[in-house]
Amino acid sequence: MVRYFDDIRTDESRAFQVYLILIGLAYERKIATYGMIADLLGFKGAGTLARILGHIIIWCEANDLPRLTVLVVNQETGLPGEGIGELSDLDAQREQVFQFNWFSLVPPTPEELDASYQTVLKGKSA
Repeated sequence: MVRYFDDIRTDESRAFQVYLILIGLAYERKIATYGMIADLLGFKGAGTLARILGHIIIWCEANDLPRLTVLVVNQETGLPGEGIGELSDLDAQREQVFQFNWFSLVPPTPEELDASYQTVLKGKSA
């Protein structure tokens, strides 16, 4: 049975979808704007991506992987958003993402992405 992401509207399922998009971008050595990602997801605006991308960056950090989310940038500034962390060596961070063999990994499940995200949220509220 075919399933569609539009039928599963959780942040973690959308994070899984964006993860797949980002590893394709990494393989092609490309970046995308928030608007481009929003369009691919069928969203009306890019403002809804913070929590979705947050799932990915937290999972990457928890597993000592390059930050895939450095490939998503603001159209006007060409820079990732505020939650990305230290941007002083953005080119080197992108190169790490480009060089990493993302297709050697079994992709994280939506549940794994959410577990990492919830762990960080619980740590912040403690």
